[in-house]
Amino acid sequence: MAFDSRSVLLVAKDPKISQSACVLLAPPAFDVQAVNDFNEARRLCAERVYNIVIADYADGEGADFAIDISGSLGAVLLLAPPQLFEEVSYRVETSGVLTVNWPSDQFYFYNMIKAAIAVQYKAQILSSQTTKLKVKMEEIRLVNRAKMLLMQNLKMTEQEAHRYIEKEAMDRGQKKTAVAESVVKTYG
Repeated sequence: MAFDSRSVLLVAKDPKISQSACVLLAPPAFDVQAVNDFNEARRLCAERVYNIVIADYADGEGADFAIDISGSLGAVLLLAPPQLFEEVSYRVETSGVLTVNWPSDQFYFYNMIKAAIAVQYKAQILSSQTTKLKVKMEEIRLVNRAKMLLMQNLKMTEQEAHRYIEKEAMDRGQKKTAVAESVVKTYG
């Protein structure tokens, strides 16, 4: 069975954390880019979307970073020390950041990676659906604006304006939005 390689940004100041995590995130399943500077990581996140971003807590700097980038489409995992887990988790969970006890055993960490992958896929689906809905709403607004302009300028009823836009779209072989744009340019 073939796997898609998932892009991972790993941000950890401690090289031991990077080494341990990279062992578990082996190619070809994962394409890992490891950095030890949070400012560099911010720059990288601005340049591309990673499937998963893993950040070390690093005395709170990692939590700030995780919150800052949590709006991306990738899943964000924050590695927190066990003694701070509840506090850190509470702080970042409202931003959609998953908190992982670190150090942890390989099985637990791998399962959290799998959960992050599932979250990331779900986020992509929801984002795509949201984009489609926004486009559809804009189309409806444009057609409604065109109908209003036809009603005001040509004294049509709402039904007549609707029928006019549909008929023009069929006659011209265009979408209703193209006809609506033409009406708005003419009468708007």
